[in-house]
Amino acid sequence: MISDELQHKLFKTISEHPQINQRELSKILGISLGKANYCLKALIEKGWVKAQNFKNNKNKLSYAYLLTPSGIEQKASVTIRYLKRKMEEYDQLKAAVKELKKEVATEEIA
Repeated sequence: MISDELQHKLFKTISEHPQINQRELSKILGISLGKANYCLKALIEKGWVKAQNFKNNKNKLSYAYLLTPSGIEQKASVTIRYLKRKMEEYDQLKAAVKELKKEVATEEIA
């Protein structure tokens, strides 16, 4: 299972750089090359990403990774879930900071 955070980053990176190779993708996402390969294969198997062959300038066969229509829908869904989770984390962090500020203010008075 690929986390919403990683899926979001994968979809975003593929959308912005369709001709990215797996090595570059792994560096951008901060994951191993093997994990990048695993994730791309999983997205392709689910029908969310399509790998299209093309020849690059060095006459080597390469791939362009394209989001399919269902991949675009999944990207939107993942983005909403990821945003919702991050907003909840932000609210919790904001509450914790507020409590810590109270604690510091109380200790400074004493």
